[in-house]
Amino acid sequence: MKETPFTQKHIDASAKMHEFAGYNMPIEYSGIKAEHMTVRRDVGVFDVSHMGEIWVKGSNALDFLQRVTSNDVSKLQPGQVQYSCFPNHEGGIVDDLLVYHYEPEKYLLVVNASNIEKDYNWLKANNTENADLENASDKIAQLAIQGPKAIETLQQLTDVDLSAINFYTFTTGSFAGVDNVIISATGYTGAGGFELYFYNEHADVIWDAIFKAGEKFGIKPIGLGARDTLRLEMGYCLYGNDINDGTSPLEAGLGWITKFTEGKEFIGKQLMLNLKERGINKRLRGFKMIDRGIPRHGYEIVDENGKRIGEVTSGTMSPVLGIGIGMGYIETGFDKIGAEIFISIRNKQIKAEIVKKPFI
Repeated sequence: MKETPFTQKHIDASAKMHEFAGYNMPIEYSGIKAEHMTVRRDVGVFDVSHMGEIWVKGSNALDFLQRVTSNDVSKLQPGQVQYSCFPNHEGGIVDDLLVYHYEPEKYLLVVNASNIEKDYNWLKANNTENADLENASDKIAQLAIQGPKAIETLQQLTDVDLSAINFYTFTTGSFAGVDNVIISATGYTGAGGFELYFYNEHADVIWDAIFKAGEKFGIKPIGLGARDTLRLEMGYCLYGNDINDGTSPLEAGLGWITKFTEGKEFIGKQLMLNLKERGINKRLRGFKMIDRGIPRHGYEIVDENGKRIGEVTSGTMSPVLGIGIGMGYIETGFDKIGAEIFISIRNKQIKAEIVKKPFI
């Protein structure tokens, strides 16, 4: 298994370690629920150094990104970030990602850990514009500091005005004495906070400084288990669960990152236009359990007569709500907000209700 620059820190903190996307990663420390509530109420630190970072540079970088991503990259100014996806030639999703407009003719793509090699090969195979590509994933570490006390914790360590970093923007500055740290606000928890990108050799200095600064706020390291429950409470998609090569962004409720702007000819555009005109036959919906039960990935969704109408893609017990919540693809006609559905759990039909996301 690969390691991040913080692997020994996790082991020293008695984390439960497990393989994730080829990396030895902390799943939990003190327990998923306790860690979840630390982020909702105070401040927690996630090691997300397993995520991929790919530079796209050169005079043709914008044209290239306009073709291989679904969102409109031309709208980005330097210092702005955009959520997007790589559509494939069948109308599905190669990966979802963040596009950072770092400076003119230079972009940083942040991709899922499990898809780094797949995404980089996809970009190279479709690089007819001859943009300059660099997979910098093994050089760059990333920490996500999330929670209402994140700004007070981190402001002690930088002269950058963190309150000026709006959602989906970033800047580059000195942090904990380290220059050229990318500081962004694109958190996947809904609790507020920042992400820091820096070279691996600065990992120990930055980790130690953050935990010292956050001590008075009850700062704690947080594992991937709580990261999953936090993102699910917000209704955010997880690649491999809720979206994949066979799901359309339109089915997944990601039409807002799929721009059919005139002049933007992205991969799979015509297929998606055809699907939009024809109408989709399933939608990714959020649901809350009415009866007691915890939905899990792969469970069947059925109607009141037991007819299969969909499948759960993500599910958990919400630490904030104290009930089971989940997402799943449901056939159109059964997918209205407020409609009752049933989750098949151990041969029992457990009642649930389709609701708007986020859950909290």
